[in-house]
Amino acid sequence: MSQSIADRREAAPTAAFSPSQKVDRLAPYILLALTLLGGARRVLALDSKGLWLDEAFSIWLARQPLPDVYGWLLKIDQHPPLYYTLLHVWMAALGDSVGAVRLLSALFGVATIPVIFLLGRRLLGAPGGLIAAAILTVAPFHVRFAQETRMYTLLAFNAACALYFLARLLTDPRAGSEPLGAQIVRWFGARRAGTERRLPLSTAATDLSWLGLIIFTVATMLTHNTAILFTLSMNLFVFGFIAWQQRIDAPVPATAAYPAQLTPPSAHNWLAAQAGILLLWSIWLPGFVVQARGVDAEFWIQKPTLTTIATAVGNLFSAHLPIQSAFIIPAFAVFAGLSALGLYYLRRHPALPLLLLTLFAAPILGELLVSLRRPIFYDRTLIYVTLPVYLLMAAGVQQLGRAWRPAMWAALIAVAAISGVSLHQYYTNFEKEQWREAAAYLAEQAQAGDLLIFNATWVQIPFDYYFRDANAPPVEERGAPVDLFDRGLLEPKMTRADAPRLRELIQERERVWLIYSHNWYTDPESIVPDVLGADLKLLEERPFVGLDVRLYGDAAP
Repeated sequence: MSQSIADRREAAPTAAFSPSQKVDRLAPYILLALTLLGGARRVLALDSKGLWLDEAFSIWLARQPLPDVYGWLLKIDQHPPLYYTLLHVWMAALGDSVGAVRLLSALFGVATIPVIFLLGRRLLGAPGGLIAAAILTVAPFHVRFAQETRMYTLLAFNAACALYFLARLLTDPRAGSEPLGAQIVRWFGARRAGTERRLPLSTAATDLSWLGLIIFTVATMLTHNTAILFTLSMNLFVFGFIAWQQRIDAPVPATAAYPAQLTPPSAHNWLAAQAGILLLWSIWLPGFVVQARGVDAEFWIQKPTLTTIATAVGNLFSAHLPIQSAFIIPAFAVFAGLSALGLYYLRRHPALPLLLLTLFAAPILGELLVSLRRPIFYDRTLIYVTLPVYLLMAAGVQQLGRAWRPAMWAALIAVAAISGVSLHQYYTNFEKEQWREAAAYLAEQAQAGDLLIFNATWVQIPFDYYFRDANAPPVEERGAPVDLFDRGLLEPKMTRADAPRLRELIQERERVWLIYSHNWYTDPESIVPDVLGADLKLLEERPFVGLDVRLYGDAAP
């Protein structure tokens, strides 16, 4: 059976970076070193920072029995079930300590490193794959979310796997010449016919790539609802490529100094694959509709501005880089310059840069378009758009290597230095909400019978995560405007109509603690402190990162 150019690339060494075969021989060892370094970066001080609100909510939800998890998702959350299901199973085995729950995210972050290498090797050759993996290894945005008990590194991992299988199909002419499923049918037929006619599984490689694309695209959409834009971006490119209906360049030998030749799959095969994706994802479709309606009715994300858009894009590439530093302009000049150089390097194969640009720009533009109706633009939900840019940067570094080898090493050192500055800022200066410290403080200061009021009712979850083990006296915990989830909302807002209930709660109380957090959204008019201050005297106030703790008592004169 015929073999694609990219298949021959993976089967034999390539000279895409150097006339010698040294890089290809060393690639497995370099990749192992990068993966270990990336793992060390992602587990370093993994539990040193306390849990913040969203992380604690992930743990609370994953603690529930699985049927209840899915029920709560539809009632109060905006995310699909895959991550919470995996976290539920993970916690059943390892518990819910900070290090244990964050380790799941770290492992998905580490696993993305070899995947982007495979993706880069398919499109750029082994050196390009290694460079892209090196950039991801030290990428501050990925390191940060590998240390959070949230779904974002799982989102990046699933998207990277889907893109790898897409790259396999775009570099395999059989994706356009053979009907989807024909190889699997032949393989099973040969197995039934007898041992002497059995075919190796590799003869079904194209169908296995289709299967991988379907599975990981569905997994991506089941990790975050906005990832439907990821699927739409793939379709935007592929249907455009199919419409073009011609090869971009003549086939090149496997040892040429240019990337793999892309060919479009057949429209029939692509539509069949999309039907499979839709069929599998449709299990979640009713939940998606329920959550989408909830977000459309009310959501906390603010309308994007030019400043927030620029900040989000900056975070994607070097989160935590000091904005005030003179370092920032040269830093982003390096990223933009390498990306532009990568586009220049790939100019002879326009389908490849168009693929990478579409995968980067379409989801960002999609979130901005949706935000015209209901703001959803948020940097972390776009974590996967960094992957095609890392490939463009890797192509740019390759171009430097072909022109002048010292310039290539200077570029790699510059990227490593920029990421190193950002990571230093993250490890040493970035602080999450201090629920651990607040819970310890209240455990020391509270007295039996005290009332604890939470203005944003769901912040009771991170507080209780730490307070439960703090050996505190018995206290009563209540929410304002309502107790936790009593309205079936995650973030109910305080209104003047809720003031009588709050006054009733504090009536005849000698000591009332207010745990005041996220008030910019849940109590923008400061109703809760106004009511407490009118009936009681503010005795003490203690600020923490992300919240204030205030003690009220003794009726005001």
